[in-house]
Amino acid sequence: MSDKKAFSGLKPSDLDVIIYDFDGVMTDNRVHVHQDGHETVTCNRADGMGVGIIRALGVPQIILSTERNPVVRARADKLGIPAVHGVEDKLSVLKKHLEENGWSLARAMFVGNDVNDLSCLQAVGYPAAPADAWTRAREAVRHVFEARGGEGVVRELAEILHGNG
Repeated sequence: MSDKKAFSGLKPSDLDVIIYDFDGVMTDNRVHVHQDGHETVTCNRADGMGVGIIRALGVPQIILSTERNPVVRARADKLGIPAVHGVEDKLSVLKKHLEENGWSLARAMFVGNDVNDLSCLQAVGYPAAPADAWTRAREAVRHVFEARGGEGVVRELAEILHGNG
């Protein structure tokens, strides 16, 4: 798509839900592996603030990730949003969740960064990606954020929605 800043006029009332991939969106897509095999990731507190702003605007948010590490649920719990992780087929889980809540694909936003997000990005009405998403993901979206994954993507989205709400 040609206009990668298509969300400049997006309002909270345009959306039923926002779904985020975790790694590469809420993290910088790196994992720190300790000598005992324990893995950690780094999240940005600005994104936590962004989740709160979007919540106050009345838009539900969900994390949907293939990652099995319990860090996904721990971060979601801290942010106060649901997380479904360890899934292989993101699109079927996304569709099921939307149907259960009476939400529309056309009014859903998915923020993803890699090829395992393509099916969701191609299905929703508002696909978006961080600035450093893989090329195929960036090509599949209506909006590319200025922020890189783990560097305030959700906070940037919050500013767009807050400024237009």
